[in-house]
Amino acid sequence: MDSLSLWNEYKKHTSLDIDESYAGSFSFEAKGFGGNERIASVLSGKKRAAFSSYPTYAIDNDMIPVSGELYVLEDNSGNAVCIIEVTGVDIVPFNQVTWDMAALEGEDENLEAWREKQREYLEEEADIVGFDFTEDLRLVFMTFNVVFRA
Repeated sequence: MDSLSLWNEYKKHTSLDIDESYAGSFSFEAKGFGGNERIASVLSGKKRAAFSSYPTYAIDNDMIPVSGELYVLEDNSGNAVCIIEVTGVDIVPFNQVTWDMAALEGEDENLEAWREKQREYLEEEADIVGFDFTEDLRLVFMTFNVVFRA
C-alpha cells in the first residue's frame, strides 16, 4: 500500500479534521540495523523514539517535527505500514542524552552501547552531509506512538 492510500484509509477511521496534521512520510535508514527491523520494533511497541542530527535538518532546510504531527511510516520498499503521531520533540546535546531517552529507541542494552553506535553513525553522517561531530552536537529527539496500522 502506498502512503496516500494508507492516509486516506486512516481518514475514513477518524472523524477529526486531520489533513492539517499530515506531515508526510517517514522511513528509517541505518547502517547495521535495517529500516524494516526498526519498523518491526515500532509495530511491536518496543521502539517509540528516534534521534536525528540537528545540523542535517538545517543543511537540508527541513522542518523539525512538531508534537501532534502525523507521519506515514514506510518500509525499505516504500510500502506504507503504519501512521505515527509525534508526541514530543526535544533538542538535546549528544553528551546529555540519558539512558531513559536512548532506551525508547529500543535498540541497545545500555547507554554506552547507544553512544558508541550513535557516535559512529553521526561521524559518518557528518562527513557526508558536511558538519563536524562533537560531543555536544545537538540531536533532535522525537517520541511517537503508532495510531493506525496498514
